Amino acid sequence: MTFDLPPVRGTLTQAKPLAELTWLRVGGPADWLFQPADAEDLSQFLAALDPEIPVFPIGVGSNLIVRDGGIRGVVIRLGRGFNAIDIDGQTVTAGAAALDAHVARKAAEAGTDLTFLRTIPGAIGGAVCMNAGCYGTYIADVFVSATGIDRAGRKITLTEGDLSFSYRHASVPEGVILTSATLRGPEGDPATLAGKMQDQLARRDATQPTKDRTAGSTFRNPAGFSSTGRADDTHDLKAWKLIDDAGLRGHRLGGAQMSEKHPNFLTNTGTASAHDLESLGEEVRKRVFQTAGIQLEWEVIRVGEPART
Repeated sequence: MTFDLPPVRGTLTQAKPLAELTWLRVGGPADWLFQPADAEDLSQFLAALDPEIPVFPIGVGSNLIVRDGGIRGVVIRLGRGFNAIDIDGQTVTAGAAALDAHVARKAAEAGTDLTFLRTIPGAIGGAVCMNAGCYGTYIADVFVSATGIDRAGRKITLTEGDLSFSYRHASVPEGVILTSATLRGPEGDPATLAGKMQDQLARRDATQPTKDRTAGSTFRNPAGFSSTGRADDTHDLKAWKLIDDAGLRGHRLGGAQMSEKHPNFLTNTGTASAHDLESLGEEVRKRVFQTAGIQLEWEVIRVGEPART
């Protein structure tokens, strides 16, 4: 796609390969990659950009499959100008590019319990969009507000009512790119919180393929959570168990594999294409439906076009 772009203070890169920006290390190029210097740079760019040109924001690529043909339009990746963390009592304001784990650590040092973020891959912007959660706590439980910039370049503030949180989802208005989020966690003793995070890390490393190329959990749990994204102990359907019962632990297609350690983790063994990964995921969905009558829903986000033939 050929088009003119407005001047920026950040970095614009044409035909940028996106595989290097995702945890799964697959995917074709973006027509353009824009890395804004700060929120004002992003605002001015969006205000001047032709509204017909597609825009897609990405974070650190921890929950993303970019298809082999890449992404048309402009991919926007927030970086250093969007990773500040400010703490005022139990209130934490973090830039959208601040890593979840870093936010958890900084908050704990200040005596605020956001420890559930410690083992969640990715950055705060994505965590809000996905209503990320772990160990029974979700972004919705600690969310105060978020700021963003819309396609007209206007800065907006979003409240919990604007986002309508549900399980693994927040209704971010179309075209809005989140730039920061304010969270409020319960008070805690820093040493106790540090120990809690160490226990979480040990538990994660014991059960998940943390050294493999994955994008986190591949499919959502089909039940067991309320509409607000909070745990519901009356159900216990887990995606990994459905996949395991379908005989798909360790199942391979090309260079893609369902992890032997945790069968809800789709892994790139080193030679996978995006097509391999997505095709294996679809095969898993088909087999689980055949064996259990349940349609698994993707948690990993899949974007872009297939390879051009």
